[in-house]
Amino acid sequence: MKFLDLCKVYIRSGAGGGGCVSFRREKYIEYGGPDGGDGGGGGSVWAEAVDGLNTLIDFRYQQHFFARNGQPGMGKQRTGKDGDDIILRVPVGTELLDEDQETVIADMTELGQRVELARGGNGGWGNLHFKSATNQAPRRANPGQEGVERTLWLRLKLIADVGLLGLPNAGKSTFLAATSNARPKIADYPFTTLHPNLGVVGVDNTEFVVADIPGLIEGASEGRGLGDLFLGHVERCAVLLHLIDGTSATIAEDYQTIITELEKYGGDLADKPRVTVLNKIDALDEEERATACSELEKACGGEVMMMSGVAREGVTEVLRTLRGQIDDDRLRFRVVEEEAPWQP
Repeated sequence: MKFLDLCKVYIRSGAGGGGCVSFRREKYIEYGGPDGGDGGGGGSVWAEAVDGLNTLIDFRYQQHFFARNGQPGMGKQRTGKDGDDIILRVPVGTELLDEDQETVIADMTELGQRVELARGGNGGWGNLHFKSATNQAPRRANPGQEGVERTLWLRLKLIADVGLLGLPNAGKSTFLAATSNARPKIADYPFTTLHPNLGVVGVDNTEFVVADIPGLIEGASEGRGLGDLFLGHVERCAVLLHLIDGTSATIAEDYQTIITELEKYGGDLADKPRVTVLNKIDALDEEERATACSELEKACGGEVMMMSGVAREGVTEVLRTLRGQIDDDRLRFRVVEEEAPWQP
């Protein structure tokens, strides 16, 4: 399945049906008069956050969504049928933006959330509505109200609890594969990860979601590499996991490169809680580990943890630290079933 996190759609609500001009005139039946029915209302366009989707790829093959018009009114006081609504089913975490890509119409952060994007037009009144003591045979009816046509942008920001940051080949995908059932592509060349991956990680009877995004390089805010296109997927995370390659000869510079790009991206991303981890320590001896850890602590000015995703050394300690940074309302607690006592 391909990944798509930004798309453009065109929507239009249905127009209301026109009212009817009709008169009742039947032989041998008295009291005739106007009996034109009202027009039906046009269909509306809705957006709904549904489960089971983590990409906007469906909107690549269909960009136009037009609701049906209401049917016109008919004689014998018959009202026209309302037009059917159209529902855009989007993943949880989708932002609905206006055509300028800046005005946020709605943020679909909860499962089942519904938002009306374009309301259908009202149906017109038939001539029965205009009957009065001084106008007993009105020959007028209202036309239906026009529908609303607009252009929208859908931008997906994945819902995750932990976001992975680091340069290409820092070991982010290896960490995700070692701690979850996710199977991201892993190779020994830069930019192996081309789109975000999600994995559910478990520790101490709790589970949380980790998002792996493509690696950042210097100048990502200016479009170098894959740019900062995917940083939006970690905006909603409770904590960021910053991985630094312990085998790099420029550990301090690697750390500062990521921090600089976060600051240039703006928002609250640079102020989010971060756990800094020196990765790939399985390739270092004790002296090299101490030297690299000391250099990184000096660069970040805080505590540094050490880990090896391949050897799974220090992974559990890192997961427990991340778990402590996540609010309890975000965690998913596993239900431990107690065995019932045996009975004959």
